[in-house]
Amino acid sequence: MPEEVKLNAQLFFSRAQQVIHAWQAAGKSPEHESLTGVDSLLILIGDPAGEDEPDRKSTAFQIWLLGYEFPSTLLLFTQQKIYFLCSSSKAKILNQLLAGNPPIPVEILIQAKPKDPPTDSIPKLIQIMSTGKRLGTLLKEQHTGRLVDEWKSTLNASEHKFDQVDVSASLSAMMAIKDAEELKLIRTTANLCSTLLGFHFVPKLELILDRGSSVTHQALSDQVEARLGDGTKPDMKVFSKAKNADEIDFTSVEFVYPPIVQSKSASSGYDIKYSAVSTTDNMSHEGILLVAIGMKYKGYCANIARTFLVDASKQQEQHYSFLLSLQTEALSKLKEGTPAREVYQHVLSQVKAKHPELEKHMPKNIGWAMGLEFRDGSYVLSGKNTRILHAGMVFNLVLAFTDVQDEKGKKYSLLLTDTVKIGDEKGVCLTEGTKTFKDVLFSFNDEPDAKPSKDAKSKSSGSGVNGASSKSHINKDNIVSGTGHHVAGSKILRAKTRGQIYIDKKNSTVILPIHGFAVPFHINAIKNASKSDEGDFTYLRINFQTPGQLAGKKEDTPFEDPDATFIRSVVYRSADGHRFDALCKGITDLKKEVNKREQEKKAMADVVEQDVLQEIKGKRPLRLQEVFVRPALDGKRLPGELEIHVNGVRYVSPLGQKIDILFNNIKHLFFQPCDNEMLVITHMHLKAPIMIGKKKTKDFQVYREASDVQFDETGNRKRKYRYGDEDEIELEQQERKRRQALNKEFKFFAEKIAEASGDRLEVDIPFSELAFEGVPFRTNVKLQPTTDCLVHLTDPPFLVVTLTDIEIASLERVQFSLKQFDMVFIFKDFSRTPLHINSIPSTQLDNVKEWLDSVEVPMAEGPVNLNWGTIMKTINENPYEFFKEGGWAFLSGTGVAGAEGENSEEEDESESDFEADSEEVVSSSSDSDESSFSGDSEASDESGSADSAVDDDSGDDWDELERKAAKSDKKRKESGRGHGSEDEDSDRPKKKAPAPKKKR
Repeated sequence: MPEEVKLNAQLFFSRAQQVIHAWQAAGKSPEHESLTGVDSLLILIGDPAGEDEPDRKSTAFQIWLLGYEFPSTLLLFTQQKIYFLCSSSKAKILNQLLAGNPPIPVEILIQAKPKDPPTDSIPKLIQIMSTGKRLGTLLKEQHTGRLVDEWKSTLNASEHKFDQVDVSASLSAMMAIKDAEELKLIRTTANLCSTLLGFHFVPKLELILDRGSSVTHQALSDQVEARLGDGTKPDMKVFSKAKNADEIDFTSVEFVYPPIVQSKSASSGYDIKYSAVSTTDNMSHEGILLVAIGMKYKGYCANIARTFLVDASKQQEQHYSFLLSLQTEALSKLKEGTPAREVYQHVLSQVKAKHPELEKHMPKNIGWAMGLEFRDGSYVLSGKNTRILHAGMVFNLVLAFTDVQDEKGKKYSLLLTDTVKIGDEKGVCLTEGTKTFKDVLFSFNDEPDAKPSKDAKSKSSGSGVNGASSKSHINKDNIVSGTGHHVAGSKILRAKTRGQIYIDKKNSTVILPIHGFAVPFHINAIKNASKSDEGDFTYLRINFQTPGQLAGKKEDTPFEDPDATFIRSVVYRSADGHRFDALCKGITDLKKEVNKREQEKKAMADVVEQDVLQEIKGKRPLRLQEVFVRPALDGKRLPGELEIHVNGVRYVSPLGQKIDILFNNIKHLFFQPCDNEMLVITHMHLKAPIMIGKKKTKDFQVYREASDVQFDETGNRKRKYRYGDEDEIELEQQERKRRQALNKEFKFFAEKIAEASGDRLEVDIPFSELAFEGVPFRTNVKLQPTTDCLVHLTDPPFLVVTLTDIEIASLERVQFSLKQFDMVFIFKDFSRTPLHINSIPSTQLDNVKEWLDSVEVPMAEGPVNLNWGTIMKTINENPYEFFKEGGWAFLSGTGVAGAEGENSEEEDESESDFEADSEEVVSSSSDSDESSFSGDSEASDESGSADSAVDDDSGDDWDELERKAAKSDKKRKESGRGHGSEDEDSDRPKKKAPAPKKKR
């Protein structure tokens, strides 16, 4: 225990005297009857209790006396003196009680350390106790620890035997009446409970119900608990609403139990016990919702529990109203001099008189005393407890009806709990607010008796008959009468009474005044809004989504009855132009926001929620340390660790952020060495995307920088005096060793991942000697084949193409005059967009073709780019017809169409629908010459003509030229190719066209 602990000696002796006075007067007071005839009072405390164990009265008594908990400490009271037995470190703190002239003598004995020989402290205490025979202690408590073991063994070996008496009821009576300082601490705790419930939970619940969000009971409980955290950084947006928040030491605040949230969908049902647990089921958005929050501040407890009624039945509302009246009756009895059982019997009599059917649903008690203990069993408000209540006591008043059946036969419970101080005339609630109908009643369904007129109904349905408009989440009461407590409801009410348009952003709805009615239209039912000025007035036109607006195109919006009568638009007129400006902008912005949300939701549709990672237990997992991660996590860029566990890997950042990747979601595992690279990489390509922070990704990568610049340029003593070639040679050798060590470490770890996956994964390493450059996205990157893939892993965005997913590869813009060509991968899944890799240097054409041939990927080549969007659309519309007409055979004819152009007489009969004419060939050639990645300013001089080819060969003699011409003519006859590509094709092996595909 820290040395800066300061004991309040005056408070200790004041309360110690209360103990001795109560002891001496035990025969005259029924509360202290158990102390009668007791010669010594022993309080033994062992090791600290676990978090799941209930509060101990011995610990509460020690805190009541000293203000702090002293584990492994023995406290012995005689009527003349007080003895402590503890360790030497605790004795230094307790020595503060010996300062001055203490009113009660105190002696502190020191327990020997584990390795030291035992002292005579315990025998000395037993000798002091042996003057009497009756020993008061806490018999029901079980403690463990070295001090407890030594005490029990010495006491059992002693010749003197004691009659032990349980004095827990007397200690409860001593601590039950709170002084001013204790009441201040309990008021603070109660205020924190009320603030957390009223300023966080209730607004959060309103938001969830209004939006119809899916959230589990456990998640909502965790969100409430997270407002406090560990006390070092509480959520001051919430707790600043508490009284005197700036004076509260939040490090001394903690929860008595995790906040409890229950609804009718909870698998465990309703449970009003405070040992209940919030389940992982989704919270129901109707019926009864129970929430309970218990906290303690500097050891003093407070508790609050509430019932929220969402679209509740009349029966449930009546029973809750009766519960409120029962609390008023109970408070009238919680006063000075009232026996505990009288409070319970008075509440029970009210139930019997007004709602006798609820008698069997009442719990066996309606509360208990509370303070340093959350539940003091000596002061329970039950029908049998005869103890007298006194002013200054604090009780947890619990009023409830459990397992009540509604009209449908389903069970529900009602709960109302407050922290109450016993007064001279009546009890006073220390926890405040959130209990009236206005606070706890939520209604989102239309009232059955609030039916609109026939005329209004037809007009309303006519405006939104396409089914795209949705009803507002706000109850109709909020629009018509304004009785609801929602802020949005009051705004809609004011807009309606003034005949104004209101934009409800929370529910993505626009409220329009139509014939005196406030009619809600979901933003998806609105096509657009426009504003125009004419004279002194401004006109606002709102166009709705209706059938037939897209002539000749497929309708994206579904209509239940396209033949019904629709309202195409409505127009409003106003002299307030600024108001209509704001409305037009508001509707447009809301439309954009909703579209953006829908696009994000669509993009996240394929994101999977992985199973739980099973951590290795009993030993430390294998770790790859000091690695960076991509995609990067939020916050500062810091290196973390990658761990291998039972069914996956986990990346842990220094800030505690975690990323779990399961083996069953990894499709490919790559290791890229740092040979001729700046990074050494372990990369995982996933089967299904996951969320990392706010980013959706199918690739996860850890890496470490291979260059050691920070050591090269530090100017240390070694570099300061060595500038020659020896220094450079030494640095190069160190660099090579470092890169070899990095490669070995990362490759070993990747192999361990593959091994831990149960041989489901194999480590794939890129072949750098087969690498070629291209533009798969927007920048020119280095693409490297592997055994199973074509990858780019060095910089994001990453590229991983699985070779087995490729149906065919189309090489395009293959012309002699061009320095670059393109490659398009068409996948076996025709719904996937073909992958374009552009601007590959023509010098690497043969290497690319050899690689494609080696991995058995069919390919075709042509001089022009094809419109793959149109092609894939045609294929997907009728795949059978596509393969029936020859499938991919049309790709082998693109060279004919590109070469012959307008000079071919048979072009109209033989040309495929997907081939380009000669003008497109020329345009493609000229447009593609000057690629942004070629860096050659003279590319335009090499246009796609045969003259350029002849000019290039002007240095050859006539014999050589005649030989080449004859060879070219022969090849043209065999293949049917035109001019413009003979020099390039003459030296390349001809690739056979792939065979047509049969029907799948």
